[in-house]
Amino acid sequence: IQQVFKQLYYMINAIALNNLLLRKDVCSWSTGMQLRFNISQLEEWLRGKNLQQSGAAQTLEPLIQAAQLLQLKKKTSEDAEAICSLCTSLTTQQIVKILNLYTPVNEFEERVTVAFIRNIQKQLQERNDPPHLLLDFKHMFPVLFPFNPSAITMDSIHLPASLNLDFLNKV
Repeated sequence: IQQVFKQLYYMINAIALNNLLLRKDVCSWSTGMQLRFNISQLEEWLRGKNLQQSGAAQTLEPLIQAAQLLQLKKKTSEDAEAICSLCTSLTTQQIVKILNLYTPVNEFEERVTVAFIRNIQKQLQERNDPPHLLLDFKHMFPVLFPFNPSAITMDSIHLPASLNLDFLNKV
């Protein structure tokens, strides 16, 4: 059950983050607030079902950071440093794309300046990020089956002759 929900939460993360990276109309402060609220509801559900050890919540980390990126101030070099230290699960390419797509919803917000985005790129140039922008929502985590040793010893097993397993020998 834990592995199923980890996979499911990863798919939610990948599809939501890819939509955020492809749609300018959803890159806003209010979307960041809505995303953070929805993610907290998913995390609360995991806690309620005692699935917090499944790793499902950790798969949401890039989406959480993207939501926080949408909510942070984007003006000064201190803001750029905060973004760089906060967004460790996002690639440089993803951070820059979200900043480029950021669309103010009301007159109190301003667009992200080109100088600010270049400052972010300069600070993150040392990262060794993968070259892809979008997440692979078809990624599958390996299924792990727990080993449960049997209480029956092998020398106590009797193989009936009707099974025709003559090639097996007891040692």
